[in-house]
Amino acid sequence: MLLLLAEYLQQFYKGFAVFQYLTLRGILGVLTALSLALWLGPWMIRTLQIRQIGQAVRNDGPQSHLSKSGTPTMGGALILSAIGVSTLLWADLSNRYVWVVLIVTLLFGAVGWVDDYRKVIEKNSRGLPSRWKYFWQSVFGLGAAIFLYMTAPSSVETTLLVPMFKDLTIPLGAGFIVLTYFVIVGSSNAVNLTDGLDGLAIMPTVMVGGALGIFCYLSGNVKFAEYLLIPYVPGAGELIVFCGALIGAGLGFLWFNTYPAQVFMGDVGALALGAALGTIAVIVRQEIVLFIMGGVFVMETLSVVIQVASFKLTGRRVFRMAPIHHHFELKGWPEPRVIVRFWIITVILVLIGLATLKLR
Repeated sequence: MLLLLAEYLQQFYKGFAVFQYLTLRGILGVLTALSLALWLGPWMIRTLQIRQIGQAVRNDGPQSHLSKSGTPTMGGALILSAIGVSTLLWADLSNRYVWVVLIVTLLFGAVGWVDDYRKVIEKNSRGLPSRWKYFWQSVFGLGAAIFLYMTAPSSVETTLLVPMFKDLTIPLGAGFIVLTYFVIVGSSNAVNLTDGLDGLAIMPTVMVGGALGIFCYLSGNVKFAEYLLIPYVPGAGELIVFCGALIGAGLGFLWFNTYPAQVFMGDVGALALGAALGTIAVIVRQEIVLFIMGGVFVMETLSVVIQVASFKLTGRRVFRMAPIHHHFELKGWPEPRVIVRFWIITVILVLIGLATLKLR
């Protein structure tokens, strides 16, 4: 929106041409979303408290969590609002990738909002039934996958890139739709499972989102893409604005979500952010790198799968409680220790993911 204004004003003063630079608009995206989140955060928390929109806590979980009962939730709406406004202000709105990621994010956020609403407003402990939650996630995930496949200008954008191998690529054809579906829906649910401690999910999301922003910038530049031997995806660079907005909104939310949390993001935030990461990774052809950088999300998801499978097959639990962050809590780790150590793991994994740019 402001990019169009800058282009118009450029005829009167050439200095407005500076807004054509992706890096500047990416930075402005960060600062705008951060400012919005910090400004709106106190008002949103008060509103949630007045309306008694508080988190329900499981009795079978760590006893330290009982004190969190009633803490305002659905704070993910703050993140989505900041991301949406910042992206609309600074991104090139003629870019189809911007709209794909933004719409997927908001649609998955809507699914999470319905789930949260039923839990905290209607006092329905089941929330949105799992079958309906996965149904709508599948509809939106498949919709995005089909759109990206049908509008792909070349086979490069539907080819699986295997990192650390110079010439190893796998043409997917229509299989791209299947892969994209699993990446988007899987990422959405993985972030949702990780969102169980104060700040545990949002900071890894910010770090992975920032790294994906770097991939977007490089993939959208023909010279960088050619030099680094990564797929050139025309227009992908514009997603750095969305990634910047995600970083700013995430950090602004963390201001209120850090231990002890004043607000939780709820499914409205977790489902949306996970879907956003998955969609961006698909666009820049870095699904495997997302799997590496989001290792904490993968670990949390696998712990749930292993726990459920083990209990159904043998009647025994592998972990004291799943997802795995609760296992470490029940072993005696204080909550801040679990959070910070998972953050450190994410830093290492993100650096490994970025290193794949040169390890070929």
